[in-house]
Amino acid sequence: MSAQLTPLSEIATALRSAQRIAIAAHVRPDGDAVGSVLALALSLRAMGKTVYALLEDGVPSNLAFLPETATVLSPPYADFEIDLAVAVDTATHERVGANTVTALGRAPLLINIDHHPTNPAYGHLNHVDGAQPAVGQIIYELLHQNDLPMTDGVMQHLFTAISTDTGSFQFSCTTARTHEIAAEMMRAGLDTARLAQLLYQTQPARRFELMRAMLNEMELRADGRVVSWNLTQALMQKVQMESGDTEGLIDTLRMIDSVVSAVIFEELADGKIRISARSKDSRLDVSAICGQFGGGGHRMAAGARMKGPITEAAETFLKALEHEVRRIA
Repeated sequence: MSAQLTPLSEIATALRSAQRIAIAAHVRPDGDAVGSVLALALSLRAMGKTVYALLEDGVPSNLAFLPETATVLSPPYADFEIDLAVAVDTATHERVGANTVTALGRAPLLINIDHHPTNPAYGHLNHVDGAQPAVGQIIYELLHQNDLPMTDGVMQHLFTAISTDTGSFQFSCTTARTHEIAAEMMRAGLDTARLAQLLYQTQPARRFELMRAMLNEMELRADGRVVSWNLTQALMQKVQMESGDTEGLIDTLRMIDSVVSAVIFEELADGKIRISARSKDSRLDVSAICGQFGGGGHRMAAGARMKGPITEAAETFLKALEHEVRRIA
């Protein structure tokens, strides 16, 4: 498998040559994952391709308003045949989920499009650009530069992908090109105000129950420079939490003026603990800390999974994090 940065023109040629294509992203998909999968799927469908959009965990409820989310397939998958497979926004092949790995394996060619620096280039064609703030931005350039269809539905997904992964254009990864792309889509007629309202100003009451619990239970340490919260199964069941309800909660914790790192520990149904870590200081690389526990991601946003119970996992991780935070004092 090639580790080179495959030109987008070469990827476009491969897409044009295939008729039956499967596109997938990581488990527990966020806005960039869903938006990138469906933007590419809708563009290729507009070309007359047969496209299977695959998400192991389906579309989270907070993104169900987007165009054609009902066409996304989840396991068990039918026994379809494909000429080409595409994995987007997925740092390792296994992160698409076991069933989806098998489904993508039916294709003789795998394209890997990502922006996670830890991605080992597991595709036959790889476009992994860690300088890009969102995979949605890469997909936009793929379509734009190669004259692939850019319908309103495609743009809705691209805007969602880019906006959510840049913290609504606030994170340091946001580039001038990011803003230019948003402007180009607005000039093409995209209603960004409507999308922003649906993405950021339309939330279920149960999300605020989660936020209330988080603000009551959060823990500050390292002289207020580290903030964390333990999200338990008991609380999830109490508020009847759905997928997508926690999206962005960690950014609320990161707003505290003294904080340089925020972490949420989430108790999964299988007893493992999902860790989401964020940094507010470029000197603090949370992907390196998550790497100590088998995880990874970006310098300012990363994750990992550890064995439970949640209190022990949290304490172990926070000790490692606090050690690094004190080094940059």
